Amino acid sequence: MAFDYPDDLKYLDSHEYARLDGDIATIGITAFAVDQLGDIVFLELPDVGEAVAKGDKFGTVESVKAVEDLNSPVTGTVIEANTALVDAPEQLADDPYGEAWLLKVRVDGSGDLADALTADQYRQQVEGE
Repeated sequence: MAFDYPDDLKYLDSHEYARLDGDIATIGITAFAVDQLGDIVFLELPDVGEAVAKGDKFGTVESVKAVEDLNSPVTGTVIEANTALVDAPEQLADDPYGEAWLLKVRVDGSGDLADALTADQYRQQVEGE
């Protein structure tokens, strides 16, 4: 099955993505990750004002198959959390790159995404699995 991987995003090996707009990063998980998880039943996100650090866990997503840590692609402060998804985590599958984003973070450093994967690199990684 082929999934979309928008070119304006940066991707992590652990299947999170970030869309940088100025110093605000919108973070979510990829369509591939949502598909691999299956039916998502629980989502835990940090509160607004909490600090996140690049590479560190910021929450969890739980499906009927597995519990996975969510890792931050950037270092910064949470300015918005998609609490609607916490109440209805199954909606993650509907629009992972649009309405189903997880966090918005004000980024401390601009170089955080320098080593992240491009859409093509991520596509090659997951389609080769």
